[in-house]
Amino acid sequence: MTFSRHFPHWPPGLPHTVAIPDRSVYANLVASAQAGPDKTLVYYYGRRVSYGEALREVDALAGYLQQRCGVKKGDRVLLYLQNSPQFVIGYYAILRTDAVVVPVNPMNLTEELRHYVEDAEARVAIAGQDRLREIAPLLGQGLEHVVVATYSDFVAGSGFPLPDFVRAPREATSDARIVAWRAAVAASLEAGPHAAGPGDLAVMPYTSGTTGKPKGCMHTHRNIQSTAMAYLLWRGASDGAVALSALPMFHVTGMQAGMNGPIYKGATIVVMSRWDRDCAGLLIERAKVTNWSAITTMLVDFLSNPNLGKYDLSSLTVLGGGGAAMPEAIAAKLEQVIGLPYVEGYGLSETMAPSHINPPQRPKKQCGGIPIFNTDARVIGVETLQALGPNEVGEIIIHGPQVFQGYWRQPQATAEAFLEHDGKRFFRSGDLGYYDEEGYFFITDRLKRMINAAG
Repeated sequence: MTFSRHFPHWPPGLPHTVAIPDRSVYANLVASAQAGPDKTLVYYYGRRVSYGEALREVDALAGYLQQRCGVKKGDRVLLYLQNSPQFVIGYYAILRTDAVVVPVNPMNLTEELRHYVEDAEARVAIAGQDRLREIAPLLGQGLEHVVVATYSDFVAGSGFPLPDFVRAPREATSDARIVAWRAAVAASLEAGPHAAGPGDLAVMPYTSGTTGKPKGCMHTHRNIQSTAMAYLLWRGASDGAVALSALPMFHVTGMQAGMNGPIYKGATIVVMSRWDRDCAGLLIERAKVTNWSAITTMLVDFLSNPNLGKYDLSSLTVLGGGGAAMPEAIAAKLEQVIGLPYVEGYGLSETMAPSHINPPQRPKKQCGGIPIFNTDARVIGVETLQALGPNEVGEIIIHGPQVFQGYWRQPQATAEAFLEHDGKRFFRSGDLGYYDEEGYFFITDRLKRMINAAG
């Protein structure tokens, strides 16, 4: 089954293949800032950050990373932050330097961080003030510089319920290897020419996969562009789209649906640093959120809020997500309360989020959807590696522009992750599933399982 095959429920009016922007991801921010410098990029608990303001901070921080921290093309830089304006600006500043973003779960502690610092050979990190105690012990042990972000720098007196770490004032530090975000930006150092192209490495999210220590998934600017431009095009977004970014941005779904996709489109992102169902209701109402990508557990909590009826949710036009199948009863309640179908998708860290999404006009419940633009997906026998037909369970394999380049410094694991099939190089997802007669894919299990109890 190839992407040129006819899918009876392909989104109306959309082509099967689309041209992927032949530029860096940073160039998306530049283009959107030039088109609308005063347009809101980030809405953060009532504070608005325009595209023009964000780009100025990105360029200034990039200059500091290059001139004071010695960041060069291809270097790996840790991004150890909660969802925040600084996550967005820090991410694009790293790309501006032609370096590689290594997004890290802010729940990780010192010994977990040590693996990322050592494996990625990262000398520089951008960290939240709330996580400084965890990353500071690694200074002098591979890590040389930390830029520390204080979230309250971007908070207005808004009346929103804020997490303690967002309200916390800036703390002073006497360690010369640690610099405050504001001081780094205020230095106004000029960044060198931006030279990264579509084929250069851009982001390296880590995945535990199924066994052993987390492995870095090497993604190029082209990999990121392929799903960044796909999200809003597939699901539908007007020029005035406002996306609620409540999923963690260090993870590829939150990164693409909640940041890179909207920035490509020139949309507004409403950033939540920590999930809070009442705050989410307030943000949807006040910021007039149109697009929301959420996971099942988030929506179960949202729907069970006894105060839900107080919030005006009428601005919402697109609701989707993935991660775990949506129970039918919850999906039905969502349609009843919000008036929208929940459109599920499927993807992995290795595919920079979606390889499949349900057609918005005809989604199926508890289903990963159909292969998106430019993507070919098959199901093969686990033992035979031969193609299987409809409703036959096997391993899902994926070929497309979103598929990663391989695992960082793991040639054997990379070799095992790919296979040649029907004249193409396919990624072996490790997920078991099947597709039905209409080409919809359903995920049934993992080939291997590993339990991560707290993260």
